[in-house]
Amino acid sequence: QGQLVETGGGLVQPGGSLRLSCTASRMIFSTFTMYDMGWYRQGPGKQRELVATITSDGTAVYGDSVKGRFTISRDNSNKRVRLQMNNLNPEDTAVYYCNASPSIATMSEYWGQGTQVIVSS
Repeated sequence: QGQLVETGGGLVQPGGSLRLSCTASRMIFSTFTMYDMGWYRQGPGKQRELVATITSDGTAVYGDSVKGRFTISRDNSNKRVRLQMNNLNPEDTAVYYCNASPSIATMSEYWGQGTQVIVSS
């Protein structure tokens, strides 16, 4: 509980940008590097979907709807993952969740509490 803390959500106009951050404040560095980090989102009346994931060595995967607009990055030394979101549109409105997926099956998976992003004029 409380392993992942997200910040950066809010209200933005279409075409605008936001940056989300997620910090694994309670993890030690060596543990953080054993996790793939990611962002997922759940829009109103929709299922949770993949936004982007990134491995410890920086390999990123993006959902089709955000390719070319969103960029995921991670800073292992600060145990942080970020999502830069550009050219936002109303379909990006959702609660965004940070996820830590372990590379070892016996380790726990973690989710953040979610941060709301609203794209509206």
